[in-house]
Amino acid sequence: MVTRSLPSLIGLALNFETGSAPEWVQLTPAGARIRGRDGREWTLPNPQAVVDRFDPAKEPQIDLEHSSQLLAPNGMPAPAVGWLKALEVRDGAIWGRVEWNAEGAAAVTSRAYRYLSPVFTFDKATREVHRIVSVGLTNTPNLELAALNSAEQKETADMVDPTILEALGLKPTATAADAVLAINRMTEERETALNSAKAAPDPDKFVPMADHQLALNRIAGFEDEAKSRHETAINQAVDDAIAAGKIAPSSKDFHLAACRTEGGLERFEKFVGSAPVIGGGVDLDGKQPAKKPTALNAEEKAAALALGISEEDYAKAKQE
Repeated sequence: MVTRSLPSLIGLALNFETGSAPEWVQLTPAGARIRGRDGREWTLPNPQAVVDRFDPAKEPQIDLEHSSQLLAPNGMPAPAVGWLKALEVRDGAIWGRVEWNAEGAAAVTSRAYRYLSPVFTFDKATREVHRIVSVGLTNTPNLELAALNSAEQKETADMVDPTILEALGLKPTATAADAVLAINRMTEERETALNSAKAAPDPDKFVPMADHQLALNRIAGFEDEAKSRHETAINQAVDDAIAAGKIAPSSKDFHLAACRTEGGLERFEKFVGSAPVIGGGVDLDGKQPAKKPTALNAEEKAAALALGISEEDYAKAKQE
């Protein structure tokens, strides 16, 4: 089964004195072992085999900062600044003939970009370089060689339908290129890697978005809980002050609003602690206040006369 991350970059500085973009550029270092600044290594025991695999009908694109690998899969612009037309071996290193367009030539001759960053597939088990996929212009080389290579890009992946990836035996984070490679090379063990110096983000400076959002949610929860406790304390303090006769019940809303301001509860509690009692409850011991007898109307007076009782007794009986 084929597994694949994004292509690997090896850094080569672009050197020229003619004032024009060079036609031939070095894409890999010479020697059987390739080592990047980030510590990763590959092998190149047979550079001619890599050259022989070059397909002129599928010219690798030259872009800026590996946009064809990092941006294009997400639907973002990734224009070419040149095309790789041919490969050859020179003293154990792989060189490529480039056909620059106007933008690419300007980027190189103005020294806006000074390094090349080849992207290649390689054998997962042996780490042997297999095929040149694309080339990027960059200013942060991973290898100390004479070509252009981005040493600061993270191995990333464009997303594919999880059902397809599962059917191919790939991880959910595999890219569309992974899927194509898996289908086309079911009998090979190949992978591609993006050799970049922007390797993994610094954990001291960056955190995954999911962890960041979780932390924000927890903070929001703490804040809501603290506000709830504070509101409960405010209401309790004001109610206690009313019960103690320190403030009038009619002023409750005023004191609640004052307590909700910054430092308001502390100021209110200090005030209540030294305030005199200005009111008190009325203890009726559960008794209703005495009712004053009311005058009888003509009908009531007639009823009292008919019953043979005094008007005063009738009025008292009416109130009971």
